[in-house]
Amino acid sequence: MLMVPAMYSSCCEMISKWEVSVSTKGSCELDVWPYLSNLTADVISRTAFGSDYEEGKQIFELQKEQADILMQPLQSIYIPGWRFLPTKTNRKIRKIYSEVGALVRNIINKRQRTMNGEGDNDLLGILLKSNLKATDQELGSKNNKMTVEDIIEECKLFYLAGQETTSVLLVWTMVLLSKHQKWQALAREEVLAVFGDNKPDFGGLHQLKTVTMILNEVMRLYSPVAFLTRYTHKNTKLGGLVLPAGIELMVPTIAIHHDPKIWGQDSKKFKPERFSEGIVKATKGQVTFFPFGGGPRICIGQYFALVEAKIALAMILKHFYFQLSPSYVHAPSFMLTVKPQHGAHLILQKIF
Repeated sequence: MLMVPAMYSSCCEMISKWEVSVSTKGSCELDVWPYLSNLTADVISRTAFGSDYEEGKQIFELQKEQADILMQPLQSIYIPGWRFLPTKTNRKIRKIYSEVGALVRNIINKRQRTMNGEGDNDLLGILLKSNLKATDQELGSKNNKMTVEDIIEECKLFYLAGQETTSVLLVWTMVLLSKHQKWQALAREEVLAVFGDNKPDFGGLHQLKTVTMILNEVMRLYSPVAFLTRYTHKNTKLGGLVLPAGIELMVPTIAIHHDPKIWGQDSKKFKPERFSEGIVKATKGQVTFFPFGGGPRICIGQYFALVEAKIALAMILKHFYFQLSPSYVHAPSFMLTVKPQHGAHLILQKIF
């Protein structure tokens, strides 16, 4: 996978910051949530814009601000048509939208001047190379060639879909492994057996069976996305129901992932061994585990997210032991994603 080096570089920077924090006493208490959030934003910036990732980070910070503003109405009474009024909040949203578009357009223009038909192996380079290829093959019609606006929207979606979902997966993984030291030890043992003193590589990630079981169980208990929405485009039969076209459905991911009728009476317990024989065996062939959605609308970034999570977790396990701090407060906050409301205060101890 071409983006693994970028993921590794971002992880190294975070690990270095943690090592500085624990260097004097060999251990320290740290809220790892903001670090993990910054890590995944940095990874997305590097993999989307490559050498322009510092400019990318500025774009994504604006995107995050916009997303936070857009989430606010979900916590208050909905007033039809309110989003069309020239309120201070709505003006701020439109201002950020314009700023983001201008910044991405500037990066695209700069990259186009220096590509010479080659481009880079980041998202922006791949999109631009695809456009050049379409032109070279005389397929550059409006139906086949992406506009600058299309590329801008793809880059923005790449961030929104991939940054926070991966960071929440990592933070709950660290919290649960802090509670369940046996599984932390097993995961560390596997990582050291596969990679030793070498840096994580794409081939070795496929050998991390225990780590994969742990990540699946974390995604079951703390699904990165709390719910999914789907829209019926035609009359649809769902079990004993017949749904007319134009119905919006909400699929409660977390409720299904915790249902004792599906997962047993221990459905709320952390048991990675559920997935020891794979997802199909764990679900008895039913579609009851879908942290990334399913079917034709499944998240196209799931592979990217899992590779990133495995690299980050492998590097953390190689460098640190970790456990819950007495100041840790368990308070999952359910909005679009499932975030730790009061952070994730852990005690990190350096592995020498």
